[in-house]
Amino acid sequence: MNNTVYLYVFDSMSDWEIGYLTAELNSGRYFRPGLAPVQIVTVGIEKAPVTTMGGLKIMPEVTVDECSIRNIDALILPGGNTWTDAVHEPILTIAEMCLKEGIVVGAICGATLGLAQAGLLDSRRHTSNDLAYLKMVCPSYTGEEYYNLESAVTDGKLITASGVAPLEFSIHVLKALDVFSPNTLDAWYRLNKTQEPTYFYELMNSIQ
Repeated sequence: MNNTVYLYVFDSMSDWEIGYLTAELNSGRYFRPGLAPVQIVTVGIEKAPVTTMGGLKIMPEVTVDECSIRNIDALILPGGNTWTDAVHEPILTIAEMCLKEGIVVGAICGATLGLAQAGLLDSRRHTSNDLAYLKMVCPSYTGEEYYNLESAVTDGKLITASGVAPLEFSIHVLKALDVFSPNTLDAWYRLNKTQEPTYFYELMNSIQ
């Protein structure tokens, strides 16, 4: 691994949708032995503060124009209200480049609309918030036969998820990056999904 992940940040981004994922990548607390935490680099349209849907202010570290995908492991695209706007076209171009180069692209909620509009879902298995809504918002989208009615879907290096499935989205990305052992990943998911204490002890035992 290169131990670097790009996180796209923009006004109105749904900050809770990537909370599980960024916390685990940044802390590395449950990573396989010997793996260092991931450096999360925030990418913005410009180097000006953005305000998330939760009201948090984030200063992007690099602009889209400064992106170099040569040494990254993944590009994460959170949801938000503006994904069908032209302002996001540059990052969607980066996403297409990543997929061509075999780099993980994770898109959740509204970000799947951006991918659909860019034609990146027309021949890959994927999901979104709702197929009918996807077709309505993105008239150029022709990937209906590849749509899966699931919370999160992985097809090669592309990961898509519904906006109500941040936990499942995280699982798919963590699995793609191979930073957790299978036992750790399973216990982590079950603990967060069920809140059952038994899975906490399974999780702790899995990292001994």
